Amino acid sequence: MSVQNSDPKDEFNLDDYLDDNSQMNEDVRSSIGTMERTGERKWVYPKKPKGKFTNYRTYVSYVLLAILILTPFFKLPNGNPLFKFDVLHSQFILFGFPFFTSDFFLLALGMITTIIFIVLFTMAYGRLFCGWVCPQTIFLEMVFRKIEYAIEGDRAKQIRLDKQDWDEEKIRKKLLKWTIFAIISFIIANVFLAYIIGADALYDVIKEGPAENIGTLVGLVFFSAMFYFVFAWFREQACTLVCPYGRFQGVLIDSHTINVTYDFKRGEGTAGRAKFKKNEDRKAEGKGDCIDCGQCVVVCPTGIDIRNGIQLECVNCTACIDACDEVMEKVGLPTGLIRYASEDDIKRGEKFKFTKRLAAYTFALLLLIGAMTAFLFSRSDVESKYLKVPGTDYKVEGKYYVNQFEYTLYNKTNADQIVTVQLLSHKNSKVEMYEGENKLNMEKGQIIQGKFFLKIPMDEVKSYKEKVVIGLVNQKGKVIDKYETSFSAPFKY
Repeated sequence: MSVQNSDPKDEFNLDDYLDDNSQMNEDVRSSIGTMERTGERKWVYPKKPKGKFTNYRTYVSYVLLAILILTPFFKLPNGNPLFKFDVLHSQFILFGFPFFTSDFFLLALGMITTIIFIVLFTMAYGRLFCGWVCPQTIFLEMVFRKIEYAIEGDRAKQIRLDKQDWDEEKIRKKLLKWTIFAIISFIIANVFLAYIIGADALYDVIKEGPAENIGTLVGLVFFSAMFYFVFAWFREQACTLVCPYGRFQGVLIDSHTINVTYDFKRGEGTAGRAKFKKNEDRKAEGKGDCIDCGQCVVVCPTGIDIRNGIQLECVNCTACIDACDEVMEKVGLPTGLIRYASEDDIKRGEKFKFTKRLAAYTFALLLLIGAMTAFLFSRSDVESKYLKVPGTDYKVEGKYYVNQFEYTLYNKTNADQIVTVQLLSHKNSKVEMYEGENKLNMEKGQIIQGKFFLKIPMDEVKSYKEKVVIGLVNQKGKVIDKYETSFSAPFKY
């Protein structure tokens, strides 16, 4: 394991960056932030960030963490959890509504909507998701990294601790950190298990003990080890090497996309960036506002230099914005040298503004969300289908034309229901079941099939292929599903 060669000081000291007419080493432009030229991994020791954006991200992260952890244990009035993804038993619950295999067309629509959403969102807002919402970023930066800072200290202390021999201090701190990481990883694995098997089943597993649930225990240990591996060792590599979203960025963003961006026009000036010199007129000498302090580099969790332009490794975490603003305030220069902006904004020297393009993309995103929400909540609790029995024709019984139909009913709820079949399009019609009463008992998640006679008065039939609407009515008299089909009758001239 090797470390970055940047200055390991925890606090910015202005005296360390007085003018010595030096420029940034251009070699950094042809290197990878987390890798040596030999191919060996370069361990990243990011300085603890602080500032306005860090505070905002912390608040958002804690809210999202609370939602993630509490959601599987929260039950709606209908007794269902908000979400459940039991792949083994094909039980899926979204927003409290059960979904079954017949609803997988909604999954296809959801996947298409998600892909379009990602494309539009990234084209407009870059990797805003990565810095503010992504679980990988939130867990790493707001949970595991904070624990690491609390136990081992900030950047300089962590580097010093890793370099020193395995004495009592190092063993104690490392063992404490690794133990806490393992416990948190196990808790995370249990939370995700609750999303799969449900909170009640998780409680039962805990009560019964590991001896009665060996398979579940093995799964928990595996996923706990995976989470521990990612957050204790793999870390930023998950973003820079594994996650495909960063690769999408290369083809989705353009000069209009909003990103965490370095204002190269202001930072470089005409003479380039330069160390700070007291009482000098930097503008008169053509020097940019960047004093080459390197604080934006040492604070970066993926080890890049934002001044090299937009890079795949950047997750838009805003740590460099806060670090740069702090330095600018200390040297008496305007903040915002690194800020949220598009490449066009930087070239024009303008601040971020909500353009017509952003408004159009945002409107399209809201439409996609609205359409998907409508699909989810317009789904009927019971799916019904009525088809004329193949090979049969109409019959005449007194003043009625009679057709034979077969039905298929699918209860998509987690509650038993009693329903009746009714013809909604013709007033004086009759529905007579082949067997039993027209009062069907459907258990939760059950599919039932059967046949019935549909009788319609002759004077109400206007066509040899009469359009009819058959409905399913619950005990409260509410029509819970409709189906349109055709009814056979004599040809009328």
